[in-house]
Amino acid sequence: MTKSDLVDSVAAKAGMTKKDSARAVDAVFDTIKEQLKTGDKVQLVGFGSFEVKQREARVGRNPKTMEEIRIPARRVPVFRPGKELKDSVM
Repeated sequence: MTKSDLVDSVAAKAGMTKKDSARAVDAVFDTIKEQLKTGDKVQLVGFGSFEVKQREARVGRNPKTMEEIRIPARRVPVFRPGKELKDSVM
């Protein structure tokens, strides 16, 4: 499913215009991004939670040359599905 498919589905289920549903979908995505950027966790009960984890610096290896390379520490977004989502997929 693409973003435009999601917008179409939201519009059909909520009885909204595609333009309004596109704004709503964008607003949700933007809000999640903003919260993660500040280090906050976003919990959607039944669906899952988004949070930012810190990955430590480590040594990797270039598979082509077998040369060791240093991979710097960084923050990465993580999604953990909730129980209802897990159960609905199974």
